[in-house]
Amino acid sequence: MSTIGQGILLGIAILASLCATPSALAQPKPAIAMRGEPALPADFAAFPYVDADAPKGGSVSYPMLGTFDSVNPFIVNGSPSPGTNILVYETVMARSFDEPFTFYPLIAQTVETPADRSWVEFTLDLRAKFSDGIPITAEDLKFSAELLREKGRPGARSSYSQIADIVIKDPHRIRFVFKDASNRELPLLMAAMPVLPKHAIDPVSFDKSTLKPMIGSGPYMFDSIDPGNSVTFRKNPDWWGKDRPSNRGLYNFDRIRYVYYRDPVTMFEAFKTDQYDVRDENEAANWATGYDFPAARDGRVIRQEIANGLPKPAVGWVFNTRRPVFTDVRVRQALSMMFDFEWANSRLFDNLYKRTCGYFDGSILSACGHPADEREKALLAPFPGAVSPNVMAGTWRPTVSDGSGRDRTVARQALGLLKEAGWSVRDGKLQKEGKPLAFEITVPDKGTERIALVYADGLKLLGVEVNIRMTDDAQFQRRKQNYDFDMLPFAWQSSLSPGTEQNFRWSSAVADQPGSFNFAGVKSPAVDAMIRAMLAADTQEEFVAAVRALDRLLISGNYAIPLFHAPRMWIARWNKTTRPDKPAMALGAYGDTLASDPILAHAKVP
Repeated sequence: MSTIGQGILLGIAILASLCATPSALAQPKPAIAMRGEPALPADFAAFPYVDADAPKGGSVSYPMLGTFDSVNPFIVNGSPSPGTNILVYETVMARSFDEPFTFYPLIAQTVETPADRSWVEFTLDLRAKFSDGIPITAEDLKFSAELLREKGRPGARSSYSQIADIVIKDPHRIRFVFKDASNRELPLLMAAMPVLPKHAIDPVSFDKSTLKPMIGSGPYMFDSIDPGNSVTFRKNPDWWGKDRPSNRGLYNFDRIRYVYYRDPVTMFEAFKTDQYDVRDENEAANWATGYDFPAARDGRVIRQEIANGLPKPAVGWVFNTRRPVFTDVRVRQALSMMFDFEWANSRLFDNLYKRTCGYFDGSILSACGHPADEREKALLAPFPGAVSPNVMAGTWRPTVSDGSGRDRTVARQALGLLKEAGWSVRDGKLQKEGKPLAFEITVPDKGTERIALVYADGLKLLGVEVNIRMTDDAQFQRRKQNYDFDMLPFAWQSSLSPGTEQNFRWSSAVADQPGSFNFAGVKSPAVDAMIRAMLAADTQEEFVAAVRALDRLLISGNYAIPLFHAPRMWIARWNKTTRPDKPAMALGAYGDTLASDPILAHAKVP
């Protein structure tokens, strides 16, 4: 063969190789899923969990506990009011509440990413505009990513710091190139990015608390802000996205108002007298006996129990392992054993709660009840001893007491662990090297204080000294953000597609970074490795194995005392509002029903 012929064949081979690369095979699509394919076709009319023909108009109000001093939810500073991020701003694409992690057209009408997900490209809808009429362009997306990477909350900084380059192809087409393609969630995190107006935000002052109304492209604009008391949003009559299939049947009210109350008792009494419309009930005693008032008896107030397909909230007392008293896992395990759920559920909660087991309870992702399979064992093999044998076997459950509030068998077992850790009882107090085992529980309200008092009373059996400090909402938030506590309550919400947010909750990288959700101060190479494996998983089987392995590590680490959860969401509403008949699988995926009710609910037809 001639040299020229060999050169031609070589050129053809190189061209074929280039055409076969993942990047070359990428094509613009109308939707993107974390794994597998989106459930809905390109021409879908509306999400399946909405009432596409829901009536429009009217108003709705929701209660909030505490106070607020900012309307900017994207930064660490301040206590922001709700609503801004879901009502005023839109994300690049719209997340479906009925799938684990899938996005459909919104500001971006198509999304393109290669098989290796090393970059993602969005083509924007030419109609998209902010509420002041200024069109949304690729420059706004670039501005949003860069600003949130520099001055956003730690979770946003962590996600957007993975961007290696931002390429604006034209005014309505933008590509984000990633530093490391092993995190397959990154294209979806870009789809979930809030789009901020470059022309209306001062980057210099963005990270300062503000009560100045913010401008977005979403269905609502600020109507009124009463600092610390209430915030009201009004429908934008010129909202560009009202006819998008991903918005059809949603955002139905003309006005949405959030009203603040200083304590739970006052908040509940206000509901009884129709001072707000929808209540997300989280007090078992109220749900059991509190709705015996005229409006509830005659049907003007409707109660509903709503199930969803999500892991149950992981509510717990968090150990701050940065504190010397909590550095030994045996101490944390012993103190965890002493929470008497059986007594509390019977005496305080009418047996309405269930004990929480792990961080993905009630879902396929939970390690509870599932022995580790070969995939999990391979993932955990480099970290021998990191998982307790009973957790590895799937047989671990939180300690079950005799319900007396004074279970001495459990107390003896806990005391045995404390003695192994070097603690001994002297003069009725647990001591080590002359120092008592003592700590403080920080609580935000009376209801939480009541549970803390029950727990502290049980610890007296061991000679543990516990002080309970109740703070106002602002102080509680500051202490939490700055890790200025020994122990406090927290609830981790999870979807069926946990991802990069797990770094923000558990990774070593954010353990000492103020404002993260790694309240326990976890610094574990094994945990870091499982999060990486979860983010790199190509198949559902690999993903489930990585999440279960992470669950086993967190349970074995005893980073929090597992508390309890309601088996279903408890919702009470005045009958002037109603909801679609079919609940979304992931209802409440962004926190609680306060985040989703304004989206799904609508005024009752007269």
